[in-house]
Amino acid sequence: MELDYIGNVNAYGENIVRLYNFNKDEASKLSDLIEKTIVKGKKKLDLSQVDFIERRNCNLILGIYESDEGIFSVDGETFYCALTLDGYRHMLTLLAPFCQKDSKSHQYLYDIDNPTDFLLSPAGTW
Repeated sequence: MELDYIGNVNAYGENIVRLYNFNKDEASKLSDLIEKTIVKGKKKLDLSQVDFIERRNCNLILGIYESDEGIFSVDGETFYCALTLDGYRHMLTLLAPFCQKDSKSHQYLYDIDNPTDFLLSPAGTW
């Protein structure tokens, strides 16, 4: 599984933080980590510390916030995913199909009016 940031993907100046190039086993590991660390443990999940995720040009830290804000960054290299517990629970339901079988489709992991989307894409496309 690889993690990267793609800036200005369209004429609106929107961006993508993308998890890609993975199979169902890695999707299951990610889902388990989100559930164990964030939903049950109520702790942050720093993807730079996850052994099966290779960072390309950014890092992503998932954390619990009081409202669903989406992904933001101060320096363009370290990104923070600001979601409520319910936001992460919903993310787990969006991840579930990728854990059951290998897929070529893609899924945005939240639907928030935010300039940076969070894309899950085994093939890297959208």
